[in-house]
Amino acid sequence: MEGRKLQLTGGSTYVVSLPKRWVTDAGLKAGDTVFLEPQVDGAVQIRARPMEKPLARRRVFEEKGAERRDHLLRKLIGAYIAGFGYIEIRFKPEAGPFVRRVARDFSRMVIGPEVIEESRNSVVIQDLSDTAELSPEKCLRRMHLTVRAMHEDALAALRSRDDALARDVAQRDQDVDRLYWMVAKQYNLAHTPGAASRDAGEKTELHNYRLIAKLFERIGDHAERIARTYPVFAEHGLEPRLLKELDAARDSAIAILDKAFFALLTADIDSANEAVDDLDRHQKLIDGLSHHVASKKGEELLALAAIVDSLARSANYATDIAEIAIDYAVSKGAETP
Repeated sequence: MEGRKLQLTGGSTYVVSLPKRWVTDAGLKAGDTVFLEPQVDGAVQIRARPMEKPLARRRVFEEKGAERRDHLLRKLIGAYIAGFGYIEIRFKPEAGPFVRRVARDFSRMVIGPEVIEESRNSVVIQDLSDTAELSPEKCLRRMHLTVRAMHEDALAALRSRDDALARDVAQRDQDVDRLYWMVAKQYNLAHTPGAASRDAGEKTELHNYRLIAKLFERIGDHAERIARTYPVFAEHGLEPRLLKELDAARDSAIAILDKAFFALLTADIDSANEAVDDLDRHQKLIDGLSHHVASKKGEELLALAAIVDSLARSANYATDIAEIAIDYAVSKGAETP
């Protein structure tokens, strides 16, 4: 490493000389412009030319014609999460209607990709999303609000016997999936060769965001699972005492989730610990519900057991978020000299 003295000229401008060899190798001369890019660690990167946006990676799938819809969809989602900006599907002409239908379904399921080219035997999908406009933190904030509302509405649908609301909860789970895939894609893009440089702290943050996004996705799955029990209770509904106990367990799970996510955003270790400690009280509510539900029979027993299990698991996933918040807050703290 070479040191250079900082000089002051004109009373307000700081100047530092550049190594002659670097200037020569870069093909620069007096009067040329160089480009400075501040880094997150306080360093400054100097470039002879503006940094070009890395070319989007391309992934090609050869469709054989006998593949199931869900198999092709999984491959497309996998390519999206891996960070491929262009996805091409090649196929025999007779498979065209099937492939185009799956490609359109895929474009509706995820954030960004659109079909930009079609021919008799190929479809090209391009990811048009701008990760700067929808950061991982923004995705997590949206996921938090969505899954807590899903849990509130899932039990509200059972209480009011509202079929439309129950179906709406299930549909919102797709929005949570979309946001999780977006966070996972941004994590993978950050670790792709040629990606913009990031320090260790940023990469750790992205890793935590991906873990938390997956936990939110699971919490959303359990809200959907509760909503899907609607047909069992559509005719006779739930008894008031049981509804009251379910509401209490739902409110407890949401309170733990809110406290854990607040702790993450504010690096508040005390709040995170409170969220983890609250799990003991929540488990007592779950144990009481399990005892109450045990007296039921048939489909009602199975449906109520699924609801109670989902309320228990959602709170456990929330405490996982709290534990990640503690780890992250500790890592951000000042080192002991």
